[in-house]
Amino acid sequence: MSDSTTTSASSPVVLEAWFDLQCPDCLRALDDVRALREKYGERVDVRLRHFPLEKHKHAYAAAQAAEEAAEQGKGWPYTEALLARTADLGERGEPVLLEVARELGLDAEEFDTALIDGRHLLVVDADQAEGKAIKVTGTPTYVVDGTRLDGGKSQDGLRERIEEIVDRLLAAAGRDDS
Repeated sequence: MSDSTTTSASSPVVLEAWFDLQCPDCLRALDDVRALREKYGERVDVRLRHFPLEKHKHAYAAAQAAEEAAEQGKGWPYTEALLARTADLGERGEPVLLEVARELGLDAEEFDTALIDGRHLLVVDADQAEGKAIKVTGTPTYVVDGTRLDGGKSQDGLRERIEEIVDRLLAAAGRDDS
């Protein structure tokens, strides 16, 4: 899922954020994602990639719900609102997915249908398979310019490492107007 608020055909840098939407570490990582979007704006395309972990039993459905939110035009707002309720999702499960959709003014009936008919399963499965292929083992994990940065172990200094890579790429692309 691409961040439609910052996606630009001329974005020279793509930052893939591999998240589990029931993961408390991914909730904490949102501060870094917001700061990066604030700093770079349209020069960086932040893409949510799904990596639901087996230990979070509602993460797979949450990933599908995020894809439905993207279809309805509110992918990142939904992702952020859902991550803010990771504990609630863990306790109450899938009803939380529909509640968040309603709170954002999305079509909750369509969400329910999408979760039942599995229309977003292939996207989530493809993300998960690609994540395993590039050795994502935990969340959050970031990939920028082929460099994998694992935030599942520690997020200390991670944003600074991402900024170093992005700054280098933007300078090389002649877009160093930070």
